[in-house]
Amino acid sequence: MAANVRRKVSSSATLFINDINPSVCINFQTEFSSLGPIVISQTAREAADDAKVVISIVPGAADVIKVYLDEKDGVVASKEDKERVMCECSTIDVKTTREVGEKVEERGRGWYVDTPVSGGVPAAQRGDLSVLIGAPDPTSDQSPLSDRLAGALSHIGSPQKFFYLQTLGAGLTAKISNNYLSGTILLATAEALAIGIRSGIDPQLLYQVIKNSTGQSWMCDHVHPVPGVVGHVPSSNGYRPGFKTQMMIKDLGLGIEAGREVGIEPVMAEAAMAVWEAASKNPVCYDRDGSSVYLHIGGPIPETKTESSE
Repeated sequence: MAANVRRKVSSSATLFINDINPSVCINFQTEFSSLGPIVISQTAREAADDAKVVISIVPGAADVIKVYLDEKDGVVASKEDKERVMCECSTIDVKTTREVGEKVEERGRGWYVDTPVSGGVPAAQRGDLSVLIGAPDPTSDQSPLSDRLAGALSHIGSPQKFFYLQTLGAGLTAKISNNYLSGTILLATAEALAIGIRSGIDPQLLYQVIKNSTGQSWMCDHVHPVPGVVGHVPSSNGYRPGFKTQMMIKDLGLGIEAGREVGIEPVMAEAAMAVWEAASKNPVCYDRDGSSVYLHIGGPIPETKTESSE
């Protein structure tokens, strides 16, 4: 996402970057500084100080709170600028994003909008993510800040896939609903494929049947769990680019919580959660750098390596 921002903004504009891992920033600066100035900031406060637009994406609610509300190093400690636009792309609970947004706006640090993204690592790399936006459509809210919001998001996503959901937190509500489906459909897909493959059907032929029948889904086409069936998916590329199993647990947990808050019993997500939690603890189901989601469906579970044998 940051790479696409640097590619698409003016070469005279300065991109301030901050990450908890300093080496990531150094590598990024080395790779992309030919496109324009890149400054490594030590804190979120420093990154926001001279920025008219802030784009953040971190793992969870506690991280968002730290980035924005830390009185020493957070955005709330940066220079006052009511014209600053803050696009918060993380997938967290609605209550937290509303509290964070209200507090930074009360302190005059700018306009905070929840802008969770969807499309996975491939869409992030291409720069055509879907963006679910907790703010009015610029066509109905013709203000300079709305225009700046749309312009900033166009650096990381496709305007054809921007969904303006009117109010702070509504973007996250939509994202949580979407992820509820993603996390449950992927498991159902894996189980269905396992039934067919272990019954003797060729994996490629089974995929073609599903693709052209009522079981077809985005998850089957783009996160197909059987290696070698669909060329562009993580399972066919050493599980890169993938999605951490632990992050799916977080996302499904948000769906379960959101369902209960509105009187929906999240039966499907609760069942899926048990599987994802077991996978997150099984050495067979992830690689050591945490980049994959691995569902072993093709045969006997391989023996687990011991630390001494690695």
